[in-house]
Amino acid sequence: MTEKIGFDLNKFSNQIKIQGTGEKFKTPFFYKILVKYIRIIGRSLTRVNYIGIEKIPKKGPMIIVGNHISNIDPIVKIMGIGRPVHYLAKEGHFTKEPNRTIMKLTGQIETFRKNGARDALARASDVLESGLCLGLFPEGTRSRNTCPPFLQKGKTGVARLSASFPNTPVLPMALIGTRDMMKPGDNLIRIWKKIDVNIDEPITFNQWLMDPKGGDMDKNKIDNISKLGDEEREVFMKNIYREFTDQIMENLKQLGAP
Repeated sequence: MTEKIGFDLNKFSNQIKIQGTGEKFKTPFFYKILVKYIRIIGRSLTRVNYIGIEKIPKKGPMIIVGNHISNIDPIVKIMGIGRPVHYLAKEGHFTKEPNRTIMKLTGQIETFRKNGARDALARASDVLESGLCLGLFPEGTRSRNTCPPFLQKGKTGVARLSASFPNTPVLPMALIGTRDMMKPGDNLIRIWKKIDVNIDEPITFNQWLMDPKGGDMDKNKIDNISKLGDEEREVFMKNIYREFTDQIMENLKQLGAP
């Protein structure tokens, strides 16, 4: 029974998969070296406390999700993961130097919002196909709120990518205190400020889909969706993507994301 369900889920995921560009994604050598120094120096000089760090998968593709309240958030995640993480970043980060060069040298993915980030999602698919770490901020941008609560509604790109790679773990990381260390619009990094990073158990889209508290699907429901026409299936999946994303955001909230 388990093998049959697994087969059906794989067939189902192929119907909704975000196709990559077909070009293998490689982590720049410079970034591989930089990550080692970021972790050693960053964790030596700052007061970042990682809770649940043992839950982080040591190898293989992974989708890392978290709240976004400071420009230092991506670095704090990398310090904990200890591996290169490739983020979807808005096009504004690629327009001026030295940001543009840094983004290119570390293999970050430029996102053009006018086209719905389709090109970026295809390249994100390449990252996961290549067995690497993909970093996502489901909110799509840093929170614009000036006081708590900062957490905003998530966009469904995270769900679409997770569904495209249904056996890839999604790792929630709630960042608490990064805004105090580096405030928006301020280049001063207050390394003496304490940061807590709460990490939950990773979950795959397949696990969520079959969980009664998640997608609550079974073999018959999945077979029925697979038989739908493309348009009907797309409409149905939009609701699934929204539910998955909302649960991810609620999970971050429960982990303490401000």
